[in-house]
Order: sequence, then C-alpha cells, then structure tokens
Amino acid sequence: MTDLSSRAFIFDMDGTLVDNMQFHTTAWRQMLSENGVEMDAEEFLIHTAGKTNAEILPAIFANITGERLQELGDRKEALYRGLFLAHRKPVSGVVEFLERARQLGIKMAVATAAPNANVEFILDGLDMRHFFQAVTTAADIANGKPNPEIFLRSAEKLNVEPADCLVFEDAFNGFEAAHRAGMRSVGIATVNPVEEILKRDSVVEAHKDFLDLMPEALIEKYIPEKYIVKER
Repeated sequence: MTDLSSRAFIFDMDGTLVDNMQFHTTAWRQMLSENGVEMDAEEFLIHTAGKTNAEILPAIFANITGERLQELGDRKEALYRGLFLAHRKPVSGVVEFLERARQLGIKMAVATAAPNANVEFILDGLDMRHFFQAVTTAADIANGKPNPEIFLRSAEKLNVEPADCLVFEDAFNGFEAAHRAGMRSVGIATVNPVEEILKRDSVVEAHKDFLDLMPEALIEKYIPEKYIVKER
C-alpha cells in the first residue's frame, strides 16, 4: 500500500465537522441584543465566519477592554453551547470518513478559530479528538481566517508541506485562507450553496456532507504521489 503519511487533511470544525452555524448566529444575536446591538444575521455570518472573538468584538464595541472582551465572548459561547447541546452530532458521514482516512495513514488536523471550551464541547463531546494528530485553535494564532496562519500552523504541526494538504471547509473566509496557504479545499455546504462554494479560489469540490466522499479518491485526484514535495 502506498504510504500516505506525507499527505494531510485539515478540517475546519464549526460548519464542517458539525452543522452548528445557525446556533452560533442565534447566540451572537442574543448576546449583542443584551448589549443594545442589533445585527443582520446573514451579513454577520459571512463577515465573521472563521474569525476569532478577539477580532470580532473590537469591530463591534469601540475601545473594548480585554476584560470586557473576555466577558462578552464567554457569554456568547455559553449561549451557543446551551443552544446546540441537544442537537450536537457530527455531519453525516464524517465519522466514517475520518475512520477510513486514519486506516489509510493520512495525517489529520483540526484548524478552528473557536476557543478551547468549544473545541472540547465538540471534539471531546462527540469523541472525535482521537482522529486528529493536531488541533489548532484561537489560542494558537494571532489572525483568524481569511489569514492563512491557522492552516499553515496546522501543516507545520503535522510536518506536512502546505501543497500536500487538502482542507475541508464551509466558510468563504476559510476557503480564502486555504487558498492563501497554497492548499486546495473541499467545500461542505452546511451554510453556503454548493454553486457559490465552487466559485471560490482553490475549491475543487463541494458536497452537502461526507457521505459520498472517499479519502483515497480525494488523495488520488488532488494530491497524488507524483506531486508530493520531497524533503531535501
């Protein structure tokens, strides 16, 4: 069998491993309303998906202190976890996809702008952490998506070249971040339509879930052996 350990899959979490973005949006709306701010849900989601709370909140609340930023961020995330708890489950087919990729020896990482409490809520709450050799969160980066930092950091943790990574994403900011990192993307259409996702740079496929995806087929099509960057 071909050694696939020099190739990697990098997964966004929210909207990709779980279909939870509507719960994030509801939590943002409630927290902001509590603080006298109204929001357009669609515009807010498009512009903030993939960004950290440390980037989002100062754009809404001028001259916010670090203590207040933490307080508001914690409130929003607590609301989100409370809303999503009864609905918490993996996107269809993703567990089977991850298991197959692990059997093939493909390295895998999670790259999410979520805080650690939310990562634990999903990866540990759904017993998915064991699939991943690396998890990069908001605590590990200075810049959220569309900055490529989170994907480049994940590739570094896996010791895999960026060109040998395939990203799984749902958000436009995430596709842009992967493109800037020199990585191709597979879109998961939990939020955005397949036809819109396919217009994004470096997106090679888009699907509503993982049911029709096979890891070995994706490797063969998008990061085959002849394209693997050899160590000097």
